[in-house]
Amino acid sequence: MEEVRASCAWVASHSSHVLVDSSGIEKVVESIEGSIPKVEWDFEGIHYFDGGPLTIQYLLVLDAINFCFWPDEELSYDHLALGLKKALKRDNSILDADRLQKYTGPDLRELLEWPRPLPLEDERARLLREVGNELEKSFGGKASILVSASGKSAVKLVGLLTSHFPGFRDHSIYKGHQVFLYKRAQIFAADLWGAFKGQGYGEFSDIGSITMFADYIVPAVLRSLGVLRYSSSLSDIIESSHEIGSGSEQEVELRACCIYAVEKMRDLIRIKSGKQVIITFSA
Repeated sequence: MEEVRASCAWVASHSSHVLVDSSGIEKVVESIEGSIPKVEWDFEGIHYFDGGPLTIQYLLVLDAINFCFWPDEELSYDHLALGLKKALKRDNSILDADRLQKYTGPDLRELLEWPRPLPLEDERARLLREVGNELEKSFGGKASILVSASGKSAVKLVGLLTSHFPGFRDHSIYKGHQVFLYKRAQIFAADLWGAFKGQGYGEFSDIGSITMFADYIVPAVLRSLGVLRYSSSLSDIIESSHEIGSGSEQEVELRACCIYAVEKMRDLIRIKSGKQVIITFSA
């Protein structure tokens, strides 16, 4: 994921609204040194897992629609994960490629048993259709074939996802430079590694190459820790609860600077402890 690291480092060095505070990074690393927790995948019991290809199909679909929860205060990632799990237990063919190609927004809502329209419901349904179409076209309808094609490389798997599925191409243009983030594509690799405990379909020789996943919760955490500092204009936008537009300069800086900051924290931990930190779950 060198393109992610390099492009995010460029943003951090040219940022107008977000500053990565090196002293804040050092303080955080000092405070957590020797006490980095190991988080088990699905410790809440919300995900589907059967140890086989259907789990991979489930995770690909889940990660394809894993975005934009905040407009509905009662909706969270847990609802998507658990809703799909319950639906799959009722009918194990609901995520077959041919069925994915036919889903509409209301169909997805019914599948998840959600009582009202989902945020960006039509876009989520479009992404399901995209996943179904491309799986059928290039991978025999099976996400497991996609994973096998990666040759146990998380980096290659992310590359396959972003080349075959446009919905996973998470990148932006910032001050004339292309910035790669690849949040959900990397989450898919990390989910596989966590679900299968680094074995079988989840075995990746380069899992340590995955970066953190730049969502909208992490910046608030890093700011509270003194790792990120905001300009007065950005602070005003956030404190007044105004929306920061997707792809805007402020949004790209927030996400890219988070990745850069966490990578710097990983580097410092490795220098101090001699141990590699593998990041496989977002906040």
